[in-house]
Amino acid sequence: MTFPPTLPSPAAAPADTLSPPPSPTPDPTRRELLAAASLGALGTCLPGDKAAASIAAAAPAGHAPKVLRYALRIAETGFDPARVADLYSRYVTGHVYEGLYGYDHLARPPKLIPLLARELPEHNADHTQWTLRLKEGVHFAPHPVFKGRQREVVAQDMVYALLRFVDPASNSPSVSEIEELGILGLMEHRDAMIKAQKPFDYDHPIEGLRALDRYTLQIRVKHPRPRLPDVLAQGDLYGPVAREVVEFHGGNLMDAPHGSGPFQLKEWRRSSLIVLEQNPHYRERVYDAEPAPDDAEGQALLARFKGRRIPMVDRVELAIIEENQPRWLSFLNRQFDLIFQLPEDFVNQALPNGQLAPNLAKEGIQAWRTLNADVLFTVFNMDDPVVGGLAPERVALRRAIGLGTDVQREINLARRRQGLVAQSYQLPHTYSFDAQFKSSMGEFDPARAKALLDLYGYKDVDGDGWRENPDGSKLELESLTTPDAFQRQIDEIWAKAMTAIGLRIRFKSAKWPENFKALRGGRFQIWSLATSASKPDAQDALTLLDSRHIGSSNYARFRFPPLDALADRANEMPNGPERLAVFREASRIAAAYMPYKFRAHRFFTDMAHRHLIGYRRPAVWQNWWEYVDIDTSALPSA
Repeated sequence: MTFPPTLPSPAAAPADTLSPPPSPTPDPTRRELLAAASLGALGTCLPGDKAAASIAAAAPAGHAPKVLRYALRIAETGFDPARVADLYSRYVTGHVYEGLYGYDHLARPPKLIPLLARELPEHNADHTQWTLRLKEGVHFAPHPVFKGRQREVVAQDMVYALLRFVDPASNSPSVSEIEELGILGLMEHRDAMIKAQKPFDYDHPIEGLRALDRYTLQIRVKHPRPRLPDVLAQGDLYGPVAREVVEFHGGNLMDAPHGSGPFQLKEWRRSSLIVLEQNPHYRERVYDAEPAPDDAEGQALLARFKGRRIPMVDRVELAIIEENQPRWLSFLNRQFDLIFQLPEDFVNQALPNGQLAPNLAKEGIQAWRTLNADVLFTVFNMDDPVVGGLAPERVALRRAIGLGTDVQREINLARRRQGLVAQSYQLPHTYSFDAQFKSSMGEFDPARAKALLDLYGYKDVDGDGWRENPDGSKLELESLTTPDAFQRQIDEIWAKAMTAIGLRIRFKSAKWPENFKALRGGRFQIWSLATSASKPDAQDALTLLDSRHIGSSNYARFRFPPLDALADRANEMPNGPERLAVFREASRIAAAYMPYKFRAHRFFTDMAHRHLIGYRRPAVWQNWWEYVDIDTSALPSA
């Protein structure tokens, strides 16, 4: 998932609630070292946990509408699941749509559970045939095309939803993920439609994708797919869609998302405000979960909410505030209930010495610090004539840029130590991530970077302090960037590091959605962004390097057949030592050819006012609004 990456990950501990320091205060340096050494935990172990007390103390009161308000840091692009790729849009689609499967909200590590399905799917011995049964009596949200009637969700709606991803007219960034499943006859039908230059035929029977009856879906694939349910558990993408709704909107749901999830879109002012309200036709569903026995926070949440009908809030209002300072001040001024990812600029102010600031604690503010399942990276366009390609001098240039990038300085200064240097594409809390793994990807060595550039002909020919290309032509790198102040800090640190090895770089600034369009279209040279896990498995991050995902998640446009073969092997294999070896080999290839410089994994701190109860940052899924409540008696106006 974009943002817009040994043994399986160990059981992850809950994120700790940060509270005022107890007396005496344990050594914060030791705590940070322990957190860095044990990345299986979702949150660092900080003292003074008052999660259980804060949950038990709050209780909803009165009948006033309960409204959840917070701000996104980057603008959305739209809400058609077949067309979105950025994380910020998927926050919304993850609550409008609902998948057949999902994850237990409180279980760590992630535990797959049925949502719209009656139970977990059945499969044959080699995982090439799957049978999925839907619950009866589930309905889509109201829509004028239904003419006042409730429209039930049926198996054919899942067939139609998946077909939309391979319809050429959708230009779906997720088509490669569906293609990778290898559904019998699906891509052959797509290819036939393209060859015939005809509109996609949704009524053509697909051998491997059939509704056997009203509530039973069968999926048959060419090769073993042991983790197919994890793909379908991405409800923000692969939830059922009503065909008549899509046709009503001319085939495009970007401004008219419509699913069977707990919320429906009510208002949208692009890049400014998104408003959602409860879906009045949402099925009967109650709060339930299975947190680990030693998960104090999870057990307290379960005790507080078990059996409550969800969603518990009536309305969600999302502002888009790209600059860190106004977003932070709006939270402090109680315009928002939550700050989702505390800006790094204010970490020292909010959490001095790793403890919640006394003035914030006095206001009843809570904080949770977690190691996110993400990776920051610099991506090189492998089609670019300056930095791209597999020629030795181009590989040397990229590797020199990687060795010359001072990631630890970025973490320490711009990110206020809220991160860990990345060693590969693999993401924390996903299968195969190894906290002890080290590679040249994580090295900072400007002397080696200079030597590498010298060896391959990138020298300062005219004596102006800047290196030229091996043919003597001017060398100037160009990176996309965004106009916010925080990104400028990161750009300045990187530009200084590049200057130190003799490389000149200029920045081309635009809003994030515009840059993302350029990225997908291959109209860029370098950009820095992040990706986060949408499944608890490393296969998802491996698509960054798989050539069949060019135009979607392979942002670098990297083409290397041996890597593609590794991706196929990993996709077909059951979990175990042999599969872990495949992921390790992919990490070696990524470090050798450097289509990306994987930089860091981030710590996120989320903060909430006392009236927001039940919050817990999701591990690898997007839906959480239905699990929180607003204690109206604790609101400032109460």
